[in-house]
Amino acid sequence: MNIQEMQDVLMLLENSVALTDGKAEIRDPRKLRTTIHKLAQVSALESGARQGVARYLTRLIALEAGIYPASINDLYLARGRGEVPTNFTVPAINLRALSFDAARAVFRAALPINAAAVIFEIARSEMGYTDQRPAEYVTSVLAAAIAEGYTGPVFIQGDHFQVSAKRYAADPEAEIQAVKDLIVEAIGAGFYNIDIDTSTLVDLSKSSIPEQQYLNTSLSAMFTAFIRSLEPKGCFISVGGEIGEVGGHNSTEEELRAYMDGYVEALSKLAPDACGISKISIQTGTSHGGVVLPDGSIAKVNVDFDTLLRLSRVARKDYGLGGAVQHGASTLPEDAFGKFVESEAVEVHLATNFQNMLFDRLPQELRARMYAYLEEKNASERKPGMTDEQFYYKTRKNAIGPFKKDTWNLPAEKKAEIGKAWEEQFSKLFQLLGLADSRKYIEQTIRPVAVKPSLKYYLGEAAAEEDVSDLAD
Repeated sequence: MNIQEMQDVLMLLENSVALTDGKAEIRDPRKLRTTIHKLAQVSALESGARQGVARYLTRLIALEAGIYPASINDLYLARGRGEVPTNFTVPAINLRALSFDAARAVFRAALPINAAAVIFEIARSEMGYTDQRPAEYVTSVLAAAIAEGYTGPVFIQGDHFQVSAKRYAADPEAEIQAVKDLIVEAIGAGFYNIDIDTSTLVDLSKSSIPEQQYLNTSLSAMFTAFIRSLEPKGCFISVGGEIGEVGGHNSTEEELRAYMDGYVEALSKLAPDACGISKISIQTGTSHGGVVLPDGSIAKVNVDFDTLLRLSRVARKDYGLGGAVQHGASTLPEDAFGKFVESEAVEVHLATNFQNMLFDRLPQELRARMYAYLEEKNASERKPGMTDEQFYYKTRKNAIGPFKKDTWNLPAEKKAEIGKAWEEQFSKLFQLLGLADSRKYIEQTIRPVAVKPSLKYYLGEAAAEEDVSDLAD
């Protein structure tokens, strides 16, 4: 990269920002808000030095604007100590497509109600099929915050940094290294919240629950110690654990205690002074994306809210965590979301319904091309007796990455329609989850650290693609 390339990208902002001695100077905030989308677009659709520079500049500009990638760790631990009430549940939102526009909708929904306890996340699996590596995802979110005039801590999370049971069985060291490499990449990009998921390795054939959880607890502790060794100074990354795969049997108190006791013991040996996890994901009857019926609708799910409440309280009172985390919730009926708050869930993960809203509003011609692509590339996933509606619903996420440029280039009025629908849905969910005035709890507990980005990181080699078909979203 040369100075001219840096200036060429900077000029996309139409002189609203200057760069002096590695620091951004915002000269025209209003103009910046109307031009920052150009850096997000270069980040998403281009490659090479221009792409890296766009991502680097976005991060620098965000810091100058008072927007900080941050860890939610201290909020959760304060909740575990009883210093923060349990009358709200933090939504962790997976943005799969049009991430810049979707993040703008999130900020537009949050600002009027003074909400700030919101997480943006993406799973290891999603990075593959949406063609979004961590640096691109962070750029989309930070650029959206700039565009909407949002300031303060922004929580960006690695969801389901999951170990593949199949690849672990074939080559444990290689699979562990793959997750470690992803952790390094994510932290460099500004992910200061990481959910480690080794629940894939729970072995139900073992006779006792501690034995069943042994690999899960020991590897969770190992990854936690690894994350702690990479933390930017003053930034304690929020780490989450998981006791059972989403979609399996409902979690029990005995499993939670076996996991936590084994985890605490293992971490104390690896890193005696290290901070442990701040939350724990459990299974209460949901599944990622829901169960699709032959007509394409989603089957009704009975969530075990009693288990969610009981395990949230055990996690807080006996282990000092923020509480239990609910996965696979976005396709549930709206009346369920208030119950997450009543059940004292610390966090709820939302993804598929926002994807559904996008596909429902895509131009018919584009959706037809995406479905034709799925018929060709994902034909092996069509099970006997599966209807077209079930096939497309289950596989259409795989068209997001290959058609990223097409969605980015949708007409402005179509993107506005999609963004408005998302904003209305986020507004509704944020109210149901009790997020109004949650900024005060963020300001009470979170001390953002201004981590200066590394240009060298953004100009490094792109991460290699990997098979993520067996990993959870």
